[in-house]
Amino acid sequence: MSTSPFSLSEVRSLAEISRINVVGTSGSGKSTLSKEIAEVLAFPYVEMDKVFWKPNWEQPSDEEFFLKLENALAKEQWVLDGNYTRTIPIKWRKINLVVWVDYSFSRTLYQAVRRAFKRSWRKDELWEGTGNRESFRKSFFSKDSIIWWTITTYAKVKLKYEEMLVNPHFSHIKFVRLRSHGDAEEFLNSLRELQHRYCSKD
Repeated sequence: MSTSPFSLSEVRSLAEISRINVVGTSGSGKSTLSKEIAEVLAFPYVEMDKVFWKPNWEQPSDEEFFLKLENALAKEQWVLDGNYTRTIPIKWRKINLVVWVDYSFSRTLYQAVRRAFKRSWRKDELWEGTGNRESFRKSFFSKDSIIWWTITTYAKVKLKYEEMLVNPHFSHIKFVRLRSHGDAEEFLNSLRELQHRYCSKD
């Protein structure tokens, strides 16, 4: 598995990875992996977009957003799905582990397009109570297109997290970098082994 610079073999108790943030560019598969991690470890799952977006795609003020995020992360265990760089002082204050989903550009773009198409076709409410739904116009033909966002931010996001990996300011954080679905599955299997090992001790 491609990890940098941390391996799960170093974990001595689940408390060492009790607060996890899954990051990566839009379309990378953060949400899917975050939910799987939360299920394996039986941790609460927190979706950053759900915390952020208000009904009718209205955006909150930073003050409102930060307060909601503080409340969402008040527990001792959680898996947080999302970037929002300006929230780092909050979300990484007590973080144990950051999982970076760093798939290839072609794979990420394919996943972003597939997800946008499914959401636009099904018209499912994305976050309960908001009424927010994707449409083909919004997803593919508007200035807010998530596809365009993925294309234009992929390289920037990659560079940002590469710099964070070696930034002394974040040296206390354990980082895992997943470059493929194979890496992700191996990581999940390692988590299952950890969960089994430490649950068996109780």
